[in-house]
This record gives sequence, structure tokens and C-alpha cells, in this order.
Amino acid sequence: MKKYNVLLIMTDQHRGDCLHSDGNETIQTPYLDHLASDGVRFSHAYSACPSCIPARAVLMTGQTPWKTGILGMGEGQKPMRSDYLHTLPGELAKAGYHTQLVGKMHFNPPRALNGFHNTVLDEHDYPDFKSDYQIWFEKNAPGESAMREHGIGWNDMIARPFHLPEVFHPTNWTVRESLKFLNIRRDVTKTFFLCTSFIRPHSPYDPPRDYWDMYSTRNIPGPFISEWSEKLHNIPEEAVRTDAWHGKRSDEEIRRARVGYYGSVTHIDNQIGFLLACLKKNQLYDDTLIIFTSDHGDMLGDHLLWRKTYAYESSTRIPLLVKFPGDFNISRKVADQPVELRDIMPTILETLSVPVPDTVEGKNVMKIAADKNAGWREYIHGEHCRCYSPVQEMQFVTDGKRKYIWFPRTDAEQFFNLENDPQEQYDLSGEKTGRDEIAFWKARLIKELESRNCGLVKNQRLIRQDKPIISPW
Repeated sequence: MKKYNVLLIMTDQHRGDCLHSDGNETIQTPYLDHLASDGVRFSHAYSACPSCIPARAVLMTGQTPWKTGILGMGEGQKPMRSDYLHTLPGELAKAGYHTQLVGKMHFNPPRALNGFHNTVLDEHDYPDFKSDYQIWFEKNAPGESAMREHGIGWNDMIARPFHLPEVFHPTNWTVRESLKFLNIRRDVTKTFFLCTSFIRPHSPYDPPRDYWDMYSTRNIPGPFISEWSEKLHNIPEEAVRTDAWHGKRSDEEIRRARVGYYGSVTHIDNQIGFLLACLKKNQLYDDTLIIFTSDHGDMLGDHLLWRKTYAYESSTRIPLLVKFPGDFNISRKVADQPVELRDIMPTILETLSVPVPDTVEGKNVMKIAADKNAGWREYIHGEHCRCYSPVQEMQFVTDGKRKYIWFPRTDAEQFFNLENDPQEQYDLSGEKTGRDEIAFWKARLIKELESRNCGLVKNQRLIRQDKPIISPW
């Protein structure tokens, strides 16, 4: 039986609409567009728990957030575990693959392997821990330069070009380390699983100068502001913080944040070009399953919100490109069924004819890549616990065409017609027309939650919560 390699490329905080192939005419992503042309783009891909740790737990285990035990990065929630019975790299290692992680994965402790044979890390926000990138930077950067000498915090919306030559940027380092694995350090007698995980375009929005200049005078789409968000999130006294989670910043600050973000995406795309070129040079491209995705999106000021953890498209919709090995002969280019990060593990394992553990709850997307009429789930369910504020704890259900959101701490709800209103500017939950459709989607959420038996549902009704939702798993 023929065996295939796997390259999983992951970005951090990458919006689903920030690919040129997704229809964004402003952003330049030529190498990812090339990958999309050789594979399938999933236009309704979602992160069911849109912040770093829970999303990566879903990716690593193929489970829902409820089963991973991590419902967010906030009050009462667990860190990334290192004792899952089955992980994606672990199952591949057992099947004889050489498994390698380069970049960010937010494991706890950071050096936990979780099935990888080796990790080379670019992490932040861990006390008493230096990542491999930080060690390399301190050894090689000129003079007394610091990684964040530009002064921008990890969650600031302030943006500016990188303060050193491009070679010192973490995006370039991540690809150089990945190329070292492909060209020097891998066991050539084995097939490989390489996970290349970038720490950008997550803030700080600090692309090298060339990529900043590429967008500094362009008209970048957004932000998308709505009547409902003006009422909820226009809080001037909170907006003054450079790391505020909501509030109206100046038009110039928002524009600069988007310039930095777009520049960061194109910078990553350029570096991905080196990875793809390396595979082709070594005659590995056709025999490699390549997947590109992200853990969640970035609001970038949409609806006067910043960062992630929200049910809105800017936060929860993510890019997903899958290039199957050449002899699979998949002709479909765009699939619009709702898919999620938990689908990546079974997709990889089944493509490689590796057994899928019973713990996995995701589905193999090759089914809908090969046949647009294949049976599939009707919607996905997502959630996030308290992070920035208890009022933002949320539950949602969507198929990419409609979306129902419930806020357990306030018992508020929202409903959006994404086909007519992809930027979610018109909340239809208070409209008299369409009540039956809203009730239909609300019933779907109730069905998802009632089996938990944790007080979220009673007598087929959603119950307002006074405390954070915590998974018992």
C-alpha cells in the first residue's frame, strides 16, 4: 500500500475572509491560492471554540470542545492537557510516521510532546519558559535588540512594521526550522507528519516593512459596524486601553491594525511558498497531503470588537484548504458544507489508512470533497466560556447560511441571515417575520445542550446562567 506524507500548515488568528481565493480582492495570497487551485477550499469552515487553547485541543484530538474539557481561555477553564488518550501526532507516530512540530501549539507544559517525536517552539506568555525562537533570537539578533522592542503587546491593536530585518521575524524562523526538518533532520526511511504552526497574524501586527508598505495606501475592507454593535460595544472609557476587547478606536488606528494584519498574512503566504517549493524540489509534493488552516479568526474592529472568542464570522470562520495526494484525483474545488477543526484528524488518518480512534468525533472531509451530494452534517455547534467579560460567554449554531447565537449570562439572542448579510450587520432576532426559522435554529441549539444535563436546558428551554459553563471531562 502506498504511503503518503502530511504537511499541516497552521496560522494563528487568521480570518476566513483573508484569502484572495475566498473572494477578498485586496489581500494578496498567491501561494495559498496556488494550493487552493491544487486542492479543495472549504468555504464554511469554523472553529467551534474560537480561541487558541481550546481550538488546538480540538485539532489535536478530533473531539468537540465539550469532550476535550476546554471551553475557552477564561474563568475556571483548564489549560491544554497532556494526557489525552489519542492525539493526531500520537496516532501517526504509532503508525510509523516521523512526527515534528515547528512553531506554536500552546501545550501545557510547553515541552509536552502529545505524540510528536520532537517540537521546536515559538511560544509566548509562559512564565519561566524560553521558546526555541526566543533562544535563537537572543543569540543572533544585532546589538541588544529585544523581540518586542517595537513596544507592542501580544494583544494590542496598535500596529507598525517589524523593527529588524526580515530574517529575524518569527514567521521566517518558523519556515527555516521547517525546512531544516524536511532537508536535514527527518528520517528519510519513514513517511513524515510535519506541523508548521505560525504565531502570526496574531498581534502584534508587525510585518516586515515591505509587507507593511504593500497595504499602507490600499483601501482595505471594513471594519463592519452595525446598529446593534453601536449599542452594545461603543464604550469610550474601555476603548482607551490598547488591548481593549471592545470599543471604538480612531479610524486611523483601525486602518493601521488592518494594514499590519494584511501585511502579516501576505508575509506568511510568501514564506509558505518556500515550503511548497521544497516539497516540489524533493519530489514530495504529489505524495503529500497538505492542509492549511487556522485556530480562529480576528475581529479587527468589526462590530467594535477585537481579537477572538466571539460567535461572529470574523472570529469563528477560518480558512481551510486541503490538497490531497495527486493520485486521489479529487476534482471539486470549493465545498460549502459546514466543517470544523475536529474534522482534520479523521481526514488525515483515513486518507493515510490509519485507524481512527473511537474518541474522535469529527468526520473525513474527503467525503464531500469527492462528492458534493454526499451526506454530511447539517450544521455545527460552537461555544466559548467567559474570557474578556461574562456577558460574552456564548453558544451558537450555524450552517454557514444562517446563524443563531445565545448568550447564557444575559439570555440574549441574535440571528443572522449570512447569505444576505455575511458581515452580520442586521440582527433579525427581534423581527416579527421569520420567527419560525429562528425557533427552528434555537431548537437545534437546545438539542445540542440538553444531553449535557448541566442546567443549560430545562423543559426544552434555554436557562440563563449565573456561573461559567465548565466541562466535566
